[in-house]
Amino acid sequence: MDNDYLREMEGKSAHDPYTKSAVVAGPLIVGAGPSGLAAAACLKERGVPSLVIERSSCIASLWQLKTYDRLKLHLPKQFCELPLMAFPADFPTYPDKQQFVGYLEAYAARFGIRPVFNQAVVSAEYDGKLQMWRVRTDAAAEYVCRWLIVATGENAEAVVPRIEGMGEFGGSVVHTSGYKSGAVYEGKRVLVVGCGNSGMEVCLDLCNHNARPSLVVRDTVHILPREMMGRSTFGLSMWLLKWLPMRLVDRFLLVSSWLVLGDTARYGLDRPRVGPLELKSLSGKTPVLDVGTLDKIKSGDIKICPGIQRLWYKSAEFVDGRVENYDAIILATGYKSNVPCWLKKSEMFCEKDGLPKRPFPNCWKGECGLYAVGFTKRGLLGASIDAKNIAADIASSWKQTISPPKYSPNFMQKHL
Repeated sequence: MDNDYLREMEGKSAHDPYTKSAVVAGPLIVGAGPSGLAAAACLKERGVPSLVIERSSCIASLWQLKTYDRLKLHLPKQFCELPLMAFPADFPTYPDKQQFVGYLEAYAARFGIRPVFNQAVVSAEYDGKLQMWRVRTDAAAEYVCRWLIVATGENAEAVVPRIEGMGEFGGSVVHTSGYKSGAVYEGKRVLVVGCGNSGMEVCLDLCNHNARPSLVVRDTVHILPREMMGRSTFGLSMWLLKWLPMRLVDRFLLVSSWLVLGDTARYGLDRPRVGPLELKSLSGKTPVLDVGTLDKIKSGDIKICPGIQRLWYKSAEFVDGRVENYDAIILATGYKSNVPCWLKKSEMFCEKDGLPKRPFPNCWKGECGLYAVGFTKRGLLGASIDAKNIAADIASSWKQTISPPKYSPNFMQKHL
C-alpha cells in the first residue's frame, strides 16, 4: 500500500501493549480470502486505496491450508470468478484447488494487493470521539481507520461437535480442515460425520484409496446431479429462474434428479419437503452436487448410518442401537463465522452465528462505516456483488471525507 495512506505512530505509553498505531486513510479489510481480494480490487478500480490484513501467512488460507487435495470448484468457473478478472480461457469448467489458488494469486498481483500477514484481529471497536475504528491484532499492532470491511467470511472456524465418548474413542479424529487425502486411510474403517458436499466428496476419496467409509446422515439432504442436459445444474437453474418462479424450478430439478439419480430415499438419503433452491434461499443450506458418491452408496461401498448416540473405544453406537467398529473418524461438520469473538458492540452482526442480521441483498452495509463482504450464503457470486456495492458506496464519499488535516501525524498523535 502507498505510504501516503498509511502513517505509523509510535511512542505510546509503556503499559500499553499496542505500542504502534497505523492510521489507514482508506478502508481496512480484515481477511485476504477471495472476498477480501474482491473488495480491495473493486475499491482500487474506483481510485480508493485500502489495506488488507490477514491472520495467516498467505492469501486464501482456507483453500491453501485447510482443504483436501482432490477439491475442485463445485460450480462452473464463470459463477466463481471475482470482479474485473475472468478465469484463464484454458482452465477447465471446474478448476481444481491449485488452479483456483493460482487464479487468486494472479488476481492479487494484477491489482497490486499486498496484504499484511500474520495479523489476527483480537478486537475491533468504533471510537465515537475519534469517529474511526480501532482494530487491534495479536501482533501488538493497532490500525485506525474510517471504514472497516469484514471479509473473514462464513467459514472462519471449524465446527467440531461434542460427541459423548469422543475422548474414549482411541483412534484418529480429524476435522476435514485437517484432511488431505484418503491415502493414509487405506484398508481402514472410517466414519465420516456430515453429509454435505465435503462429507460426500471425502467418502468418495476414501473409496478411491481402498478405505471402507461409512457416512453419518442425521438430517434430510437434497442430492442433485452436477450436470443436467449437458449443462451445469447450477447454471441451468439460474437460467430457468429468469423465466420461472422458484418453486416451479425446484419441481423441475427434483423430477430431473429422480430420473438421473433415482429415489435417493431408498438408500437412506431422504429429501427435505422444501425444494433445493427454496431451502438454500431460506436457510443457506446448499444441496449436494453429486460427482460419483451416490454410485458408491448404491453399490454398498459407502454405508449410510444414522446419528451417533455415543462413541466407545474404536466403535460408535448409533441412535438406532447399532454398534459398529471404526479405526478413524472424519468430521465433515462445516465451519462458522468468528466475528463475535473480535467485533465489539456492533448492530450489524448477530451474536449467535456471527452473520449479518439483514438478509441478502442488504447484508453488506452496517453502521459507522462498517461493511461485510462474503456473508451472503451465496458463495463467490454473492461476494462479488457485495464487493461492488461496498466499493461504490465508499467511493461516493472518499474525496469528501478524507481531509489531510484530520489524518495528519500531529492530529492522530494527539488523539491516539
